[in-house]
Amino acid sequence: MTKKAGNLLASIADPDNLRLAFWKARKGKSYSTEVETYRKNVEANLFQLRSELLSGAIHVGQYRYFKIYDPKERQICASAFGEQVLHHALMNCCHDTFERWQIWDSYASRKDKGTYAAIEKAKSFTRRYTWFLKLDVRKFFESIAHDVLKHQLRSLFKDASVLGVFDLIIDSYEAHPKRGVPIGNLTSQYFANHYLCSLDHFIKEQLRIKAYVRYMDDMILWENDKEILQEAYRRIKAFVETQLRCELKLPQLNYTSRGLPFLGYKLLPYSVKLTQRSKQRFIKKMRYLDEAYQSGLWSETLCQRRVLPLLAFVKHADSQGFIRNTVKHQRERTA
Repeated sequence: MTKKAGNLLASIADPDNLRLAFWKARKGKSYSTEVETYRKNVEANLFQLRSELLSGAIHVGQYRYFKIYDPKERQICASAFGEQVLHHALMNCCHDTFERWQIWDSYASRKDKGTYAAIEKAKSFTRRYTWFLKLDVRKFFESIAHDVLKHQLRSLFKDASVLGVFDLIIDSYEAHPKRGVPIGNLTSQYFANHYLCSLDHFIKEQLRIKAYVRYMDDMILWENDKEILQEAYRRIKAFVETQLRCELKLPQLNYTSRGLPFLGYKLLPYSVKLTQRSKQRFIKKMRYLDEAYQSGLWSETLCQRRVLPLLAFVKHADSQGFIRNTVKHQRERTA
């Protein structure tokens, strides 16, 4: 059993850690009015945060809500900048403890992992196995049970002060009574990723599934025997409902030769295609970037910076023809 982490509060409240947390939190937001206001009195603000941490009088829950529609409608809950600094300060020191419980096959929100590493691993399994089972949790972030999450955190940490701060952050938000963590918070990424750790270990150690990949709540299992996956689904469903008190969406069980939809791609044994939704998103974003540039809203440098991740995403698939046609149509529209 992994030893619980303790005596972390002094490290979290250390002035150097708080300065590092401020630097991480402001990255990419330097022109924000809120960030600039905080920066002008940064030492005083960090001293106040240090005092709140050491006294236990933390103030959390100042959220700003907005919706995004990419790829589907979701409500994002953004913390006040001061709380974002707190979240980074916590995770600077707690990251290693969360990481120790992760299995190798979990890819979301982890260093040296991410979307493309998950895709590469999934591609290798798709070539080797006949069947796949794809699972995900219905309204995952909204359905995380606060009491289950708090119990899980007490298996990781023994520092009552740190657990008290985590409890305040968890209790500051509800999508439903005593449920939910806000999409958009750094702490939520860690909490949500850890929430399914026990399921990861169950799948790997109890069900003995060798070919498995998880990206947040998107889970894929591969086998050559369909009945093994059917039995695995029954046991996973029971685990999720009883141990995690969540609900799975309808499963996707199919031949790998028919294509596995995963993270915006359709994986086939020897090719990777873009899903229709991914193609539509790419075209829409490229048009927006072009219009922003043509109107003078965005500079050429900014547009180039925004287009690079879009191109990286589509180039990870067998998409040369699609890119060529999209660029051609874009030029015809603006000619």
